[in-house]
Amino acid sequence: MGRIQKYLNVTPAIIEKFGGKALVKAGEMVTLEGPEEKRRIVILEFPTMEKAKEWYNSTEYQEARKLREGAAIGEIVAINGIK
Repeated sequence: MGRIQKYLNVTPAIIEKFGGKALVKAGEMVTLEGPEEKRRIVILEFPTMEKAKEWYNSTEYQEARKLREGAAIGEIVAINGIK
């Protein structure tokens, strides 16, 4: 099993531990305007910005993140959304 697959196997449980859930996991995508987007996009939802930060900075996620290093490039941005 490759490093990225190991990362994908362990990360969902860590996200859930901090109250998060995946809303989008790289489904079918088409760019309707602007430069064509080819990156894999994952959108997570957390109950609060603080929970998102706790998840990212947690020992569990930082250990999981090491599995992704060298296997994939990622950008993680937290946005305070409006519902």
